[in-house]
Amino acid sequence: MIIIKTKEQIETLREGGRRLSEVLHKVKAQVRPGISTYELDKYAERLIREYGDEPAFLNYKPAGAKVAFPASLCVSVNEEVVHGIPKKDKILKEGDIISIDCGVKHKGLFTDMAMTVAVGEIDESSKKLLEVTERALLVGIDVARVGNRIGDIGYVIQSYVQSQKTKYGIVEVLSGHGVGVAIHEDPYIPNFGKANTGEKIKAGMVIAIEPMLNIGTKNVTLDKDGYTFHTADHKPSAHFEHTILITDGEPEVLTLSLASERG
Repeated sequence: MIIIKTKEQIETLREGGRRLSEVLHKVKAQVRPGISTYELDKYAERLIREYGDEPAFLNYKPAGAKVAFPASLCVSVNEEVVHGIPKKDKILKEGDIISIDCGVKHKGLFTDMAMTVAVGEIDESSKKLLEVTERALLVGIDVARVGNRIGDIGYVIQSYVQSQKTKYGIVEVLSGHGVGVAIHEDPYIPNFGKANTGEKIKAGMVIAIEPMLNIGTKNVTLDKDGYTFHTADHKPSAHFEHTILITDGEPEVLTLSLASERG
């Protein structure tokens, strides 16, 4: 069931989204060769708690999972697509790319955000992957409007990605989703599909749009840890995500802050 948010809930989500964006941009500033993914996770948790909020992912147990997620930050490096678990011995090195994905629970409501970051200097193919994936998110956001349908989001993302000279694999087994009252709500929002299909987009919906693109195949495998997805051909993957409010006009990106607006 899709939950239409009240005015009070929307104000709480706006503040939570701003806080989450500030946290994630501060984590991004710490990404460098020699730092561990565990250190990034602990830094994110400290920032979230300093705001008086709770990490949404820490101890979260999604349906079907055998154990709860053990961290505040999902950190996925190179061929890891999403949901990578931070580790003390996972040390970033020059040329890596890392997806940092975080959720915040602010006054009982959830927002979700992710970005993929270069570690030092990266090669041209990785730069292009990051650019195309972030742009795919933006074109998806642009059609998240009253009068359109959920299928239109995936359709424009797929159309944009397929228009590129470089062919990227669009991950199909993972998707965007509703968010707010819970970390994951209806509707399911694939990054591919047909126009004018799916649920109607209505004002008051809050959704997370999150394209995941691979340099190679679209196929992924799940690690024995039960969380980390890898590209099946071990080529790099990128992931960007924003939490969006559907309004009667332009879609509103809730996970923006002064830091994100400055870039």
